[in-house]
Amino acid sequence: MPSTAVPTTTTTSAAGSPSGGVVPASRPVDAAAVARTRELDSAHVFHSWSAQKLISPMVVTGAEGSWVYDGEGRPLLDFSSQLVFTNIGHAHPRVVSAIGEQAARLATVAPQHAVDVRGEAARLITSHLPGSRLNKVFFTTGGAEANENAVRAARQHTGRRKVLARYRSYHGNTQTAIHLTGDPRRWANDSGAEGVVHFFGPYLYRSVFHATSEAEECQRALEHLEQVIALEGPSTIAALVLESVPGTAGIMVPPQGYLAGVREITRRHGIVLVLDEVMAGFGRTGTWFGYDVHGDGERIDPDVVTIAKGVNSGYVPLGAVVLSDEVAATFDERAFPGGLTYSGHPLACAASVATIRAMEDEGVVEHARHLGEDVIGPALREVAERHDVVGEVRGTGVFWAVELVKSRETREPVVPAGATGAANAPMAAFTKACLSRGLLPFVNGSRTHVVPPCTTGDDEARWGLAQLDAALGEVFSA
Repeated sequence: MPSTAVPTTTTTSAAGSPSGGVVPASRPVDAAAVARTRELDSAHVFHSWSAQKLISPMVVTGAEGSWVYDGEGRPLLDFSSQLVFTNIGHAHPRVVSAIGEQAARLATVAPQHAVDVRGEAARLITSHLPGSRLNKVFFTTGGAEANENAVRAARQHTGRRKVLARYRSYHGNTQTAIHLTGDPRRWANDSGAEGVVHFFGPYLYRSVFHATSEAEECQRALEHLEQVIALEGPSTIAALVLESVPGTAGIMVPPQGYLAGVREITRRHGIVLVLDEVMAGFGRTGTWFGYDVHGDGERIDPDVVTIAKGVNSGYVPLGAVVLSDEVAATFDERAFPGGLTYSGHPLACAASVATIRAMEDEGVVEHARHLGEDVIGPALREVAERHDVVGEVRGTGVFWAVELVKSRETREPVVPAGATGAANAPMAAFTKACLSRGLLPFVNGSRTHVVPPCTTGDDEARWGLAQLDAALGEVFSA
């Protein structure tokens, strides 16, 4: 791949915003309104995954393209895509317009009725899924509900109860979805009553299989999965739920052949393969869907796919379960035991139609692939060479992780898992250093993820990578 040099310095204007040709001007703000926002948030908003008295949320006053504006009107390059969902960027005019037009025509309707925009959204979604069997879409309002209902469909289809899911995963915060989840957020919620069995997926950097190559890691991970299935009893397992490319858990792109191997194993045992594309889907990996990252999506041919986030860039909450013809046929003459008041909400579906059509017309997926291959990947590899704290960089498209370690030899993370307060001081300092340079990072544990919108410009991405580089130098230099 061509090498991309990353400058390691930036200047700061009098207003405190980093200067440079790609950085938009600060926006005026109403100080009283910002203060009122902070007051109301502190008094009445209960934030997720947080100890309420230990947080001080940043006020966001606006967003456009790849930039968000804080309570001082200062632009921040969004290297988080919020929670990795603004794939098409903020305030895309086609999506904003579509939502307004739909609101004027039919703002809401119950899910039992047929609605043009809902059917068109379903058609567009299925048209981009590799394989010919994925033709039915059950709409939800997010990814957790999608995974919840995917498991419900698999259990009804097979008449079995158990579900397999990997460690180092995140599938949502509803009852079944949080049990599927492999990361520590599961612990406080895990009753052990949902029939979920966890297994290890491939992760060469921290291999539990003592592998020395991607090929070995793939082979041994598949052998491990075979053993888990054999010991649990194949006839008891309804589904295997797998993020095609695990996201929040660390962006581990599966080695060539792994997903196809999982497909072969699940098919042999009559286990429904559910691929979670909530974060990896809709261009994030430089392909329409993560299970096609190696170009073999047709061969993998899952039974169920779950989606959300990038399906409409989060402009209106939307998720979906996409069912294969065989699984959908289970419910031809018996009712599916589930439903949601806002399933296929017209505003959300209008946003999805506009998003997917804009992605098609504007070459968004191709641009995401280019960013990964020609800008982000080469730059991060150079960053790794400059900073000993970087243990590994990995990713694809606009989906990258930078793993930070105390020692490259021991690979000990910079902070312990679940660290807070003083124990998390190094990563808190890194976040602060990024923000001071006009970069909004996605930090999770001892990693920072590089996950800007798929529409981010080359120069914007290079500028953001320069700020990340400088922040690493400020916080972790010897």
